[in-house]
Amino acid sequence: MKVSNDIIYVGVNDHDIDLFEGQYEVPLGMAYNSYLIKDDKIAVMDSVDERFGDEWLGNIKEAAGGANVDYLVVQHMEPDHSANITLFMDAYPNATVVASSKAFTMLKNFYDNDYEDRRIVVGEGDTLELGKHELTFITAPMVHWPEVIMTYDKADKVLFTADGFGKFGANDVVDPEGWACEARRYYFGIVGKYGAQVQAVLKKAANLDIEVICPLHGPIINDNLEYYIDTYNTWSSYGVETKGVAIVYTSVYGHTKQAALELEESLKAKGCPRVVVVDLAREDMFETVEDAFRHDTLILATTTYNADIFPFMKTFIYHLLERGYKKRTIGFIENGSWAPAAAKVMRKLLDEAKEIDFLENTVSIKSALNDDSREQIDKLATEIMKNY
Repeated sequence: MKVSNDIIYVGVNDHDIDLFEGQYEVPLGMAYNSYLIKDDKIAVMDSVDERFGDEWLGNIKEAAGGANVDYLVVQHMEPDHSANITLFMDAYPNATVVASSKAFTMLKNFYDNDYEDRRIVVGEGDTLELGKHELTFITAPMVHWPEVIMTYDKADKVLFTADGFGKFGANDVVDPEGWACEARRYYFGIVGKYGAQVQAVLKKAANLDIEVICPLHGPIINDNLEYYIDTYNTWSSYGVETKGVAIVYTSVYGHTKQAALELEESLKAKGCPRVVVVDLAREDMFETVEDAFRHDTLILATTTYNADIFPFMKTFIYHLLERGYKKRTIGFIENGSWAPAAAKVMRKLLDEAKEIDFLENTVSIKSALNDDSREQIDKLATEIMKNY
């Protein structure tokens, strides 16, 4: 697959993986992207997962037409992009590794070789001449590791973005939901904590003439770039992508679930633009994290459990905080047969979140819904609707 006349895709698709990074479900598989730039000198952009080393080298050999490869540019040192560096350097004994200084430290840590006699250390604004293609390096620390660099090719107006603009899913599988859903889950799951760092890189990219974005996961982006960049800007600035309410609940005997569903009905009846309801025990945790970041209002509904809150809810709040959740409105529904305490516990946990507006009305249920708690649900819905 050609990115341009001189840039050829040499990555691989993984259909055997079940969990990416040991925790993210990837039913559509995963792509490990790598690119070859063919010029007077030939450069390969990044490696692939260890299991695909032979396939990757075969792709490189075919794309290079049997010619020698001069450089391996390492933008990111996670093993799904660096695991075959040694294999490559053995196959091309005259090649040079190009990477940041921190990447070479990690090379030594991972693979016991930092290629001191076969390396070029690059930083912000450094360039590598291939012929008509001149690669300019952009430091992108903590997007989402400290050694990351991105690379701009002025000749073909291509920006190689490391894990930026990445997406779950193999490239040879059609995603029925399009780009945004799995790109959003990828972003908030993996990169989301580092919004400020992503914003810094987007400001650098704004000064470049970009026609193609080549990430290390997911499809090559070569049309409607404004949409993708604007979406990334929204995500990384913790802006609201979709006006609406995410109701996230756990329920032991069904009463808290009933309260969540009745709040949904009330909101819809009052004209809420969008409502999603999620059972934390039965739906993917990271899909739910995605929903929480996507919408402007989050309602947390759970039971008091061992004088605390239900474990799934506690884990969910941890995931939000770990990713820097902020700039949202949050409300609570609690249930407790003799001593409801869930709202107090959730509020205390969320006190460390920044720029959060807490709704005044809390629904407090003792065992099962009654007229009083249903009135509380209506008051909560009315307060939520003041934002729309």
